[in-house]
Amino acid sequence: MSTIEIVSKIESLKEWEALQQEAAEMVESIKDEIKRHMDTIGVETLEAGQYIARFTTVQSSRFDTKRFKHEQGEALYKAYTKEVISRRFSVSA
Repeated sequence: MSTIEIVSKIESLKEWEALQQEAAEMVESIKDEIKRHMDTIGVETLEAGQYIARFTTVQSSRFDTKRFKHEQGEALYKAYTKEVISRRFSVSA
């Protein structure tokens, strides 16, 4: 690919990313409206036409790595951690 083609691809990517961000914000806004309505009427499940919306409380347990590291020491923490390699793509101007 030539430099001109790469620039064109990156510009296209930036436009699509902006649209994606706008769409994500709109999705969250609509979800928030529905959740507020459900909270207002005091329901966790709402039937509307052929749709069922659920807004439930979920309780979970998570391992507190910072506390473990602080209380058990760096050596024990490192003994039970593993390195993970991932690749990330980014474009900046």
